[in-house]
Amino acid sequence: MARHVFLTGTPGVGKTTLIQKASEVLKSSGVPVDGFYTEEVRQGGRRIGFDVVTLSGARGPLSRIGSELPPGKRECCVGQYVVDLTSFEQLVLPVLRNAGPRGGPGQSVCVIDEVGKMELFSQPFIQAVRQVLSTPGTVVLGTIPGPKGKPLALVEEIRTRNDIKVFSVTKENRNHLLPEIVTCVQSSRK
Repeated sequence: MARHVFLTGTPGVGKTTLIQKASEVLKSSGVPVDGFYTEEVRQGGRRIGFDVVTLSGARGPLSRIGSELPPGKRECCVGQYVVDLTSFEQLVLPVLRNAGPRGGPGQSVCVIDEVGKMELFSQPFIQAVRQVLSTPGTVVLGTIPGPKGKPLALVEEIRTRNDIKVFSVTKENRNHLLPEIVTCVQSSRK
């Protein structure tokens, strides 16, 4: 039986929205939930980057459109976006390192949105995700990008693990998946 639940799909299909809604449903039913999600940052109707937002409300930049790169930082770009590894790691690593049983019945849920190209520039993040996936008493509710282009090692590792249920989110099914996702996470906690 699957212990962790991941959503996959094309960019903009609604993975983060489903993660946020599932987190709210789980929290309101008394499940301990912590973690983070990514959110578009727009200015004048145009996307200029992404922020990382923890479920406790802390926020910081993940990436921004940038033409001037610090020396030696070219490898931390995805398309036109420059990844702010320092900000990302300062927000996300403590959350992942604190993931685990909170006491009380059942397991805690750790939200990881997302395990994607930008986030995977961080080796400590990769290690922390692997650690959370192997931590007893923790269920991961996360997102991974759909298979496209060059495979990302950790994404493929997640996709092929036998303790993970992967939901493919599409425009056709996104409005009907929430109950199934919540049920799957709740049954993983037992």
